[in-house]
Amino acid sequence: MYFNNVHILNYAIIVVIGLLVGKFTAWCNVRLPENKKIFSKDFFRENKVGLKNNYIFMILTAFIYMCLLYKFGIEKSSILKNLELIKFIILTPMLLLTIFIDSKHRIIPNRLNLTIFEIGLIITFLYGITNVNMAKDYILGMVIGGLIFAIITLIGFVISGKESMGMGDIKFIGAIGLFFGVSSIIEISLLSFFIGAICSIVILIARILIFKKKDEYVAFGPFLAISAIICMFTPSSLILDNFLFICKIISAKI
Repeated sequence: MYFNNVHILNYAIIVVIGLLVGKFTAWCNVRLPENKKIFSKDFFRENKVGLKNNYIFMILTAFIYMCLLYKFGIEKSSILKNLELIKFIILTPMLLLTIFIDSKHRIIPNRLNLTIFEIGLIITFLYGITNVNMAKDYILGMVIGGLIFAIITLIGFVISGKESMGMGDIKFIGAIGLFFGVSSIIEISLLSFFIGAICSIVILIARILIFKKKDEYVAFGPFLAISAIICMFTPSSLILDNFLFICKIISAKI
């Protein structure tokens, strides 16, 4: 039986891989914020007891992996032709870690950003073997992504006198730019601001009315990571085209 020209056995294999990767990701979710070693014998001992959020990471990773396989399929002729699938399989657990760690601890660990950056450079190099222009696009994605958020942070600091966005967010958007390229990183930026604006209002209202907290800070990294996951599955330029369409409607009514 085949789904999108991929045998069902391949889906079973990718789900198993996703479950295993998700289990390790749950481990990283505990260790990274504490600056502890990731590769440690403690992994086997603590996993016997059970890590918190184990099943959340396992289910999410397996589901996203299955969807990625359905979208990109498998090319048997060459590994390089499967780079789109491979790079997003590698990136997925790191995006999930960003969502969970930044939401709870309000920080994106430098080790995580550096890992994304290093793997992104390797992927970009592999693209450059067959298509130099594509490699340039991914390098520009890193530069443009980091530059956009650096400018926003600078403007926010000038206006309010404090950082409107953390350095971790700037490093993160620059690093994932190596996975998406210029057009997609712009889409991720736009989508993250849209999702962030809506979610931030809901979160702030909930904190004030339900939890009686006046903490105004909302981590932005999760919105970037969620937007990146969405962009993994949306056709190139689709988000940008819809955004421009919405802007035209708004400007026409004004």
